[in-house]
Amino acid sequence: MNARLIRALKPIVFVACLVPLARLFVLGWGDGLGANPVEFVTRSLGTWTLVMLCLTLTITPLRRITGWNALIRFRRMLGLYAFFYVVLHLSTYAWFDQYFDWLAMLDDIIKRPFITAGFAAFVLMVPLAATSTGAMVRRLGRRWSELHRLVYAVAMLGVLHFWWHKSAKNDLNEPLAYAVVVALLLGWRIWAHWRARYSLSRRSSA
Repeated sequence: MNARLIRALKPIVFVACLVPLARLFVLGWGDGLGANPVEFVTRSLGTWTLVMLCLTLTITPLRRITGWNALIRFRRMLGLYAFFYVVLHLSTYAWFDQYFDWLAMLDDIIKRPFITAGFAAFVLMVPLAATSTGAMVRRLGRRWSELHRLVYAVAMLGVLHFWWHKSAKNDLNEPLAYAVVVALLLGWRIWAHWRARYSLSRRSSA
């Protein structure tokens, strides 16, 4: 995958990531958000946050399997889109569901486990988004990679948030699918880490 192709694909991927948001505007304009528009929009934005997180986590294994190292250039964009959608998700809840009643939201965070998990995921995403610039990568050095491993914790908390929310309605098919995807991606990372350590130990003992 050469640099020219990457330059051509980046704006396409950028626009494609905005399609879910555009769809909500189109549905809203056509009165297609259902009987509870706030719930529909909140859930949709949360789902697309998870999708963007999974796509972000897919970049590294896909790059290593295919040898297309240039794919790494999409990871930051997808990660920032995940943050973009979680900010919209949280803002919709705070504005249209709770009307910025901070005490009620704090009570929700403390007493409702699925909101606790979701809020914890958001808090962990803030430093990841804040350190996504090239300048921060250079400033943090190796610590940047260590910090950004938090994305796996974010993904697991996101799945847990979704799982607990759906479990109240005995509708676990969708969160189960995300749980499997995140487990596979995390499992691949653990396997790759131990494989690299095993190869290094063999070379050291040779």
